[in-house]
Amino acid sequence: KRQNVHIWSPKDKKVCNESENVSGMSALTTSTYLLCILVSSLSVLIMCGNLLLITSIIYFKQLHTPTNYLILSLAVADLLVGVTVLPFSAVLAVSSCGYVGGLLCKIRGSFDLVLCTSSILNLCFISVDRYYAVCQPLRYRTKINVRVIVIMILVCWTVSAINGISITILGVNKGQSNRCCVFYITISLAIMGIVSGFYLPAITMFSIYLKILMVAQRQAHSIQNTTCQSTKSEIKKERKATKTLAIVMGVFLICWTPYFLCMTFNPLSNYTIPVAVIAAFKWLGWSNSMLNPLIYAFFYSWFRSAFRMIISGKIFKGDFTHSKLF
Repeated sequence: KRQNVHIWSPKDKKVCNESENVSGMSALTTSTYLLCILVSSLSVLIMCGNLLLITSIIYFKQLHTPTNYLILSLAVADLLVGVTVLPFSAVLAVSSCGYVGGLLCKIRGSFDLVLCTSSILNLCFISVDRYYAVCQPLRYRTKINVRVIVIMILVCWTVSAINGISITILGVNKGQSNRCCVFYITISLAIMGIVSGFYLPAITMFSIYLKILMVAQRQAHSIQNTTCQSTKSEIKKERKATKTLAIVMGVFLICWTPYFLCMTFNPLSNYTIPVAVIAAFKWLGWSNSMLNPLIYAFFYSWFRSAFRMIISGKIFKGDFTHSKLF
């Protein structure tokens, strides 16, 4: 008998709320309103923060750098989470799960897989960019240019699309059990998707940043002996950028690791992990899309300056594309 693992709308019948009395309906209405407010707030924060980030990188010429193009790709993935995945997931969570077709369930699941995979692959390529910037600074400009970055972004989104769409198509849609949208995939397929889409890139990023940390420590000692102020400034700048992007990667792993660990060990434990716990970890993962713009604004003075100019509407009063942000 083939074993299956569900990736959304679990076996617990309470997910499909069908209130049979007035008090139950009242509770459902209250929880529905609270969840809608929470989701709406999170979606707005995700959209506003990432739109600020995207606008800053596109508008200001000073931010047209290879690293920032990868950050732009990451921000697009985060923005799409707030625009597509969260609203539809909220509809599934607060409704009685009726009126939702199997095709729409697959579309939501496919978007979720594609955007999650895209985020971690973007972070993986950013770690490669940082490796050359810190560990091989003399070769950085020849190895990492706009053409290479464009190829990285295309590979990132192509692999993500293939991964998400193939897993969605190969999965088995069990229809609407108890009027719920239930989507199942085989355990082997789930493990393949989790390993290739999360664990391997995460281990790769960790290894690269560990190597960068070792090189940065050596540079910290050698920088004391150099008399060239421009060299000191450049090394400090690259180290700060690497530290900030390592924090972005760390926050991503903190947000998503609990969910992927649950998805890994749930089949092994005969599905004893409560559905509410898995759902909570899933929402924690989605909230990561809100945090990246906050990290950039906190650590990067040029992003703070760009955000202020956009929020104040200054960019609409003249041509500030060549403004000095730092």
